[in-house]
Amino acid sequence: MPGLLRGVARTAVVAGTATAVSNRVSRRQAGRWSQQEPQPAAPQPAYQAEPAPPPPAPADDMSSRIAQLKELGELKDQGVLSESEFEAQKARVLGS
Repeated sequence: MPGLLRGVARTAVVAGTATAVSNRVSRRQAGRWSQQEPQPAAPQPAYQAEPAPPPPAPADDMSSRIAQLKELGELKDQGVLSESEFEAQKARVLGS
């Protein structure tokens, strides 16, 4: 059973890291493309609409982060995650 848990945890870490890297590469490419191809300016409307307020943060956001950090700590203590993997995932949880 611990081998299965280790495999599942490692797969989750690899998938999360791959997703983060893929998103970063996509954003960087989009930024480069927007710099290479100047876009014609869109005509401005006669009135300025107020921007929509950001949605309120969920109340359980902090508790879910704490739960994720506890789970990561347990995986590190069990030897499933290395120190560098733990630090990378901790930064992802705290940065999101």
